[in-house]
Amino acid sequence: MQKIIVFGATGGIGSAIARRIADKGYGLHLVARDQSKVEDLSNELSATFTIGDVTDEALFSRVADDVGDMISGLVYAVGTLNLKRLNRLTVEDYLQDYRINAIGAALAIQNLLPALKKSPEPASVVLFSSVAVEQGFSSHASMSMAKGAVRGLTLALAAELAPRIRVNAISPSLTNTPLAAGLLANEKMAEAIGKMHPIERLGTAEDMAAMAEFLLSADSSWITGQIFGIDGGRSTLRTKS
Repeated sequence: MQKIIVFGATGGIGSAIARRIADKGYGLHLVARDQSKVEDLSNELSATFTIGDVTDEALFSRVADDVGDMISGLVYAVGTLNLKRLNRLTVEDYLQDYRINAIGAALAIQNLLPALKKSPEPASVVLFSSVAVEQGFSSHASMSMAKGAVRGLTLALAAELAPRIRVNAISPSLTNTPLAAGLLANEKMAEAIGKMHPIERLGTAEDMAAMAEFLLSADSSWITGQIFGIDGGRSTLRTKS
């Protein structure tokens, strides 16, 4: 059985991905920091798990020990939504966003590389960037910098690890998940943000999970080094003048 490891497995997008690929018959290893949530999800999906925070470097070697000799895919669905104007950002803001979004992704792949290389078919890595890398938004400086680094990491590792491991990234616009709950608590505000997209709604965790499932599957076996904007057209289209 093919096994996929999902970092950020109890988040809105991570849990949607885990459930979707479990339904397809993949084995799963879940990584998250909330013990009760990851235990509940692992019981639901018959998955193994590791509990820990991606800012703890020791987590990644523990995951490598826990996951076993071989995995066919890795999803790093961990992120931040640190929206502050430039004059309010601190060095710690920048470093924390970079640690969680970019360094964590790099360390996850680095530590799981031996297991990925043992996959009998080319393995697949799925990372997460952001529409804010493609289009400038106010109060996104720290997050955009960190997610821009994920874009660079995707391309660099897709080249370095070819042909045995494919590396792609999903670049969402604002998605209706618990991470974004503070922004979307006001119903009128949520509706207004949704209408900023050519497809006039917010993204859902299932939108992201569908693309992640495709990128993990053999159906995408000739795709690597790509950044997929799952963003309702926001990064590229203007429908109103």
